[in-house]
Amino acid sequence: MRLCVIPARGGSKRIPRKNIKEFCGKPMIAWSIEAALQSGCFDRVVVSTDDVEIAELAAECGAEVPFLRPAELSDDYTGTKAVIAHVIKRLKLGESAAPVCCIYATAPFIEPIDIRTGLDKLISTGAKFAFAVTSYPFPIQRAIRLTKGDRVEMFNPDCFNSRSQDLADAWHDAGQFYWGTVSAWLDESPIFDSHSTAIILPRYRVQDIDTAEDWRQAELLFSAMKADNN
Repeated sequence: MRLCVIPARGGSKRIPRKNIKEFCGKPMIAWSIEAALQSGCFDRVVVSTDDVEIAELAAECGAEVPFLRPAELSDDYTGTKAVIAHVIKRLKLGESAAPVCCIYATAPFIEPIDIRTGLDKLISTGAKFAFAVTSYPFPIQRAIRLTKGDRVEMFNPDCFNSRSQDLADAWHDAGQFYWGTVSAWLDESPIFDSHSTAIILPRYRVQDIDTAEDWRQAELLFSAMKADNN
């Protein structure tokens, strides 16, 4: 059995109910469920939630919610790996089972082909994890911080005179999906490590959604992409 787990707790603070808030015509979580189902990678698409309303909506969208997540795994401090490990244990998957994919509930830019590419790369490279990344739009070596009184200082002053093309490219997690072996999830191995491999996405298909500003930017970008595709 090949499993997809979509974590979606009910207690989001900065954007209340963001996992089921309407985004460009659908509840946010519906985009993730739809991409998982369309990828053809999974025998089961399971939503892990502590919230009855989210559970009911997820089921309407075609996912399974075989149980509700316990309260001790539903606070602001519980990490994703612990949630995936809990589902694996509840479903009694052995360490020799097929890889498991975590897809975030707030990933409307996710594409089925990227999910399939992630699985293929995990298997072909023998990695523990495979996940989507994108590049920073500006050299992080030349980043600045604001100090008292809105004065500025560089994180890396030695890079002030460096040309952008001479600095190493930097990448960040796209916040969409994470393929992992069952043993890696159960061991809670670090994802950002040399035993992981990356699937590169263009920056225009990546948007973190944690604040109201993020949400608005995501809506504008998503609408523009849809209009361009049409």
